[in-house]
Amino acid sequence: MAIKITDECINCGACEPECPNNAIYEGGVEWAMADGTGVKGMFTLTDGSSIEATQKNDPVSNDVYFIVHDKCTECQGFHEEPQCAAVCPVDCCVPDELYRETVEELLAKKDRMHL
Repeated sequence: MAIKITDECINCGACEPECPNNAIYEGGVEWAMADGTGVKGMFTLTDGSSIEATQKNDPVSNDVYFIVHDKCTECQGFHEEPQCAAVCPVDCCVPDELYRETVEELLAKKDRMHL
């Protein structure tokens, strides 16, 4: 399942550079699938919709750092555990129960983003 950042976030920014998928953004920042990935052209999101990889999308949060669930793989294929949670000083990087995925699904997502 993807990771989310809760409202307890203190905006320290420790998590952002740790993400191998560039799925973490500062509050208020637009995001794109192409940011930090090998994605080009059209990309199908987990909800079945498609977007252009370079399309800038509205921030998930304006107040605290956020994780784009369509880019989060829980660090599968890169690390033993989610790096954002490992470095977070206030433990606000937690599993997002709205986006449950198996290890196999997370690895397939990783492969689609890092061609």
